Amino acid sequence: MEAIISIVFSIVGLFILYIVIETAVRKGINSSIIGQFLEKKYGIKEDRKSFLDDDLDNDK
Repeated sequence: MEAIISIVFSIVGLFILYIVIETAVRKGINSSIIGQFLEKKYGIKEDRKSFLDDDLDNDK
C-alpha cells in the first residue's frame, strides 16, 4: 500500500514539474530578444495547443 501511494505522489509531482518547466520555457522564449525579433520579422505568433487546452473546464 505504501508503494502505491509513493508511486502516485511521484507521478503527480512529475506532472506538476512538467507544467512548471513547460510554462517557464514558453514564456522565456516568447519574452527573449530573439523571440521578439522573430515575431516582429515574420509576424507569426504561433500558439501551440497544449493537451491541457482540450480540458473540459477550459472555455475558449
